[in-house]
Amino acid sequence: MTRWDTLLVVQEHDTHIDQLVHRMETLPVRSTIAELETQAAEVDRQLAEVDKRLGDLGRSQQRLEDEIASMRERARQADKQLYSGATNNPRELQALQDDIASIQRRISSLEDDELDVMEATEPVDAERADLAEQRAKLDEAMAGHRAELAEAEAEIDAELASVRAEREAAAADVEDDLITEYDGLRKRLGGIAIARLNGSTCQGCHLGLSAVEVDRIRHLSLDERVLCEECGRLLVRS
Repeated sequence: MTRWDTLLVVQEHDTHIDQLVHRMETLPVRSTIAELETQAAEVDRQLAEVDKRLGDLGRSQQRLEDEIASMRERARQADKQLYSGATNNPRELQALQDDIASIQRRISSLEDDELDVMEATEPVDAERADLAEQRAKLDEAMAGHRAELAEAEAEIDAELASVRAEREAAAADVEDDLITEYDGLRKRLGGIAIARLNGSTCQGCHLGLSAVEVDRIRHLSLDERVLCEECGRLLVRS
């Protein structure tokens, strides 16, 4: 086995590592989780809108309840004054009765308004309950898929650790300057720095070398450094 064969083993491990990393990054469950997160964000947006409407309705109901309480206190005070005996003036007594009647009409109107608000709140409460249920189901689904993702990642991580260890062991048998050149070529050539020459075809770029170049290479020692004239990759020859 030449040093190029040893380096090719390193390349095979690096290619395997790249494939595992790509597999990790493109696990289908990631897309499923992303879609569920998008749906959850939309439900959250709708919940925020519903909560705002409920808040507005709640404030309206509270304002009406406060005004009703105030009106009832006014009616109580007027009623107390009417029957206190503090005045016997018919006009004043009539004025008090008229005031009490006016207050009662106002209370009745406010209670009608409050009932309208309460009726308007019921469907909004139902809408919120439905959205909350949707959100809970999305949370449950996301939790399940995240567990699935974690399991898949753990399996790939274990395989990556094994392949990286094998890669390091293989790289230990390659000269430092050759590893440096190899790493530079990998960065420049999309991850593949060295490939086997099969006949006249480079297995890195899958292009045929010229007959003149093939003939030149055949007369070289197997340890001689040879680059593909098409792609610039190191070539391993048999």
